[in-house]
Amino acid sequence: MSINLKIFIPLFLAVFVTTMGAGLVAPLLPVYAHELGAGAFQIGLIFAAFSLTRTFFVPYFGKLSDRKGKKPFLTTGLFLYFFLSLLYVSSNDVQTLILLRLGQGFASAMILPVAQAYVGTITPSQKEGQIMGLFNVSLYGGLSVGPLLGGIVNDCFNIKVSFLSMGALTFTGFLLCLFLLPAENIPNKKTLRAMKKPTPYLDLIRKPPILSLFAFRACFTTCIGIIWAFLPFLASTRLHLSSSAIGIVVMLNVFVAGLFQVPMGYLADRFSKKFMVTVGGILAIMAILYINTADSFRGLALGNGLLGFAGGISFPAIMALGVIEGRRTEAMGSVMGLLALGHSLGMLVGPLLAGILIELFSFDTIFISGAIIMGAGTIIFLRNH
Repeated sequence: MSINLKIFIPLFLAVFVTTMGAGLVAPLLPVYAHELGAGAFQIGLIFAAFSLTRTFFVPYFGKLSDRKGKKPFLTTGLFLYFFLSLLYVSSNDVQTLILLRLGQGFASAMILPVAQAYVGTITPSQKEGQIMGLFNVSLYGGLSVGPLLGGIVNDCFNIKVSFLSMGALTFTGFLLCLFLLPAENIPNKKTLRAMKKPTPYLDLIRKPPILSLFAFRACFTTCIGIIWAFLPFLASTRLHLSSSAIGIVVMLNVFVAGLFQVPMGYLADRFSKKFMVTVGGILAIMAILYINTADSFRGLALGNGLLGFAGGISFPAIMALGVIEGRRTEAMGSVMGLLALGHSLGMLVGPLLAGILIELFSFDTIFISGAIIMGAGTIIFLRNH
């Protein structure tokens, strides 16, 4: 069995350009919100708003896509994301930013987890790590190019042009899925009645292997949420770095992670996936603690690059284990939805927790808390997998 390139390539390209658009504005939002008068908690809320609606709707769309088909959700989500991107141009207060982020979180629940589930269904056995690692390049590649491009666009023009660029890239992803992604054979009513009833999410997450994947993904992404929400703010206010420099710092995380997706996915099919996830967790703890001590551009870049390396080692193995569990439980969309839910939950908790800790204590506490959370996620994974 070989992978269907007519499905894989359009999905890869669509996710790449869409995440590039999202990454293009991500490092600019904390600084832009601060200029609009937002405090630390409000900045955290702006980032958490995206994940709030995503957290609620990812499980629903993941399960529904198993029964209704994936292309309709992908095209609808991409078009809605594009439309909301254009509205950023007229945003001039913190409340509007929060509302737009809530809307885009809803739209994104129909995009990445559904695309990952689609790839999972066409992935050959014994090649889970290699294929999912290759597909993850679209995610990490887009998110690495995006921040760098966003910083350059903002320095050369202004943030309004960055918002329009996000919309243009997302619309490209919509067109790719609409015209190049083949239509699925959607089951008729008789077939649907004969199909196995979808496994409830509570039943899935009670399974120790799936719980371990969910917990690790949520804890790792909590650290990512802290970094994405407050590293640009720290670099701008304390180190007075330019938008381009901030974009480079943020970009290094996802660039390094993306660089190792394919080779580490290849290794995950041949060596212990558990070992690779554990090593990634330990390196992530070290990276977060190092960022806490960084006081220069070089230090921030090195720490964030190390965090990206940790993700590059662990995420292909996590996704490969997710595909295996999805195939075993005959609930690929639901399992991928749970992993996406863990991602969204981390991106929700990370910025909110960090915003509260900064308001109550200091910047230092957010990175120490991130290291503790990452340690807990790694222990849960080791105990249950």
